Amino acid sequence: MAKLGGSQALLAMLVGILVFQAACRVSCFDYGDALDKTLLFLEAQRSGKLPPNQRVKWRGDSGLKDGFLQGVNLVGGYYDAGDHVKFGLPMAFTMTMLSWGAIEYRNEIVRLNQMGHTLAAIKWGTDYFIKAHPQPNVLWGQVGDGVSDHYCWERAEDMTTPRTAYKLDPEHPGSDLAGETAAALAAASLAFKPYNSSYSSLLLVHAKQLFSFADSFRGKYDDSIQCAKQFYTSSGYSDELLWAATWLYRATDDEYYLKYVVDNAVPMGGTGWAVREFSWDTKYAGIQILLSKVLLDGAGRAYTSTLQQYQAKADFFACACMQKNDGYNVATTPGGLVYVREWNNMQYAASAAFLLAVYSDYLTMGNSILKCPEAQIQPQDLLSFAKSQADYFLGKNPKSMSYVVGYGQNYPIHVHHRGSSIASVFALQSVVGCVQGFESWYRRPEPNPNVIYGALVGGPNNNDAFFDDRSNYEQTEPTISGVAPLFGLFSRLQSLSGNSVTTQNLLHADVPVHFFHSITQSWTIGKMTYYRHKVIIKNTSQKPITDLKLKFENLTGSLWGLNPTQEKDIYELPQWLKVLKPGSDCTVVYVQGGAQAKVSVQSYH
Repeated sequence: MAKLGGSQALLAMLVGILVFQAACRVSCFDYGDALDKTLLFLEAQRSGKLPPNQRVKWRGDSGLKDGFLQGVNLVGGYYDAGDHVKFGLPMAFTMTMLSWGAIEYRNEIVRLNQMGHTLAAIKWGTDYFIKAHPQPNVLWGQVGDGVSDHYCWERAEDMTTPRTAYKLDPEHPGSDLAGETAAALAAASLAFKPYNSSYSSLLLVHAKQLFSFADSFRGKYDDSIQCAKQFYTSSGYSDELLWAATWLYRATDDEYYLKYVVDNAVPMGGTGWAVREFSWDTKYAGIQILLSKVLLDGAGRAYTSTLQQYQAKADFFACACMQKNDGYNVATTPGGLVYVREWNNMQYAASAAFLLAVYSDYLTMGNSILKCPEAQIQPQDLLSFAKSQADYFLGKNPKSMSYVVGYGQNYPIHVHHRGSSIASVFALQSVVGCVQGFESWYRRPEPNPNVIYGALVGGPNNNDAFFDDRSNYEQTEPTISGVAPLFGLFSRLQSLSGNSVTTQNLLHADVPVHFFHSITQSWTIGKMTYYRHKVIIKNTSQKPITDLKLKFENLTGSLWGLNPTQEKDIYELPQWLKVLKPGSDCTVVYVQGGAQAKVSVQSYH
């Protein structure tokens, strides 16, 4: 075969790149971009006084007197969906799932330069939960009322609806809500542990107290906060008690909590319920997969027999999703989407996909496979199925539509969301009244004036049909509990080989420098949280590197360890370190608020 010349080789490579990119228009997705958009959606849902580094600029401050009439500060937290109620149960589930993704895929998130935004998203919720838990046996579980809120179509910044706050206490228990909040705080304590140990410890104190409250004073939260029943009816609280204890065991390694889930496995249904859904209401599949990890890690000890029963039910869920469960399978649409509910179905598909991705990793690490009634499934097949759901969300479906708003070229533009559908307070400074919102904005045929990036809408029906209409709230309304599992799912998929291939990466695939990011400290001054970022720059080649120049994008603070050059944002090795030997590294430190800076190689010899 004739040897290609330099220009011919480059041309052949570029042609290959173009062919690859053409193919990717059909089957490849930028999961890192999709992940960033999920975090933007959570920013759009923020209630309270917005921080200086708020990226969603069409939002303003809102709900600044929440809890005032009840004598408690409940400013902050997240609005649930297209409305402005702060429902405690789905908000807590959102924080649990966001934290779970951050725990499992920390390295992937750091490589994507997203850990700053991730911790900020979690902290916006957990700071609110700390405020809502002023005493060991008190939890403020909701702000606002769904019925009165739904009578109005107005921006959060203009809210005129009642902001009544509702609490749980020994006389008005809510084991499901208190248990889920305990789980969220325990999971968040793990997410923060490598970065802010004092805050992590504080979260754990609240988690333990809330679990004790939930277990000691039992009852369904919607019997105590009855106005929640019409919107987020609880099917029971046993799963939340097991869920909270499981997360507390993972966060503390205290055998008390493991013994709790074992002793209560039968009476609370942990080893009895074989389920085909995982959601803000039904946690059994999540519990069963988390406890399977304990078993697969070889840490079952005296509890191995019961943990094996938990894993049998985890296998049931996974086999049902894989359509290998002897007829007891999860329903799917003709296009392959998991289908559980008519209303906002995609949240169930997202949760199922995340669970399968995590279980795939647990099985792989445990050198195990999934044994279904109809087949033996390799862990990679579970991950492939999870990927098929993510790809459906992003556009690989019968309508070739992305159901993640703002991702791709074709996505819903009439999203059922008040703030998105009305001009921003910065563009239209006059107040939009309750009824005026319906007349002037809700019924408009034009697209929403504000793109609510990262919103996962309810999605298509059981035949893959979707109608992009603002009044079609079953299909076009997004929720925070639906978006939260996407964060971990997209993090995992971004790490797959080939998912981050771009023209630039292909042309510079031989760059012999790798970056290892971490956050070593954080502190808050006023409303701003600052992070101490550490970057280890390592020579991964077999040759020495000289004249290394690095580009730092989005750097807003001071940097130590490199020398600035005359070029903007370009830094070089210090004079005492002119050569980076094979396998050696150097460390850079910088301090700034918000997310990490983006570091890349500008040039080297």
